[in-house]
Amino acid sequence: MGLIINFVDLLFTLLTFAIIARALVSWLPIDRYHPLIQFLDSITEPILAPLRRFVPMIGMMDITPIVALILLQIIQTILLRVLSGMAR
Repeated sequence: MGLIINFVDLLFTLLTFAIIARALVSWLPIDRYHPLIQFLDSITEPILAPLRRFVPMIGMMDITPIVALILLQIIQTILLRVLSGMAR
């Protein structure tokens, strides 16, 4: 069970870094068709796209990545506690 807990924790950590990287890259004048950017988009868009329907823009700023990070942290904490409880 420890292996599953570590895998879930790693998965959420990687998703967190991917969302942060995508948010930072969005401020840079780079090629949106670069393979690394396309990879980041393919990983993060399934998480961010549904949230964009509910999270309003603040001026010209999209705060969806911030909301996604908060939700991921909450889900990660709950899921890890449930899995840890099952391991006992």
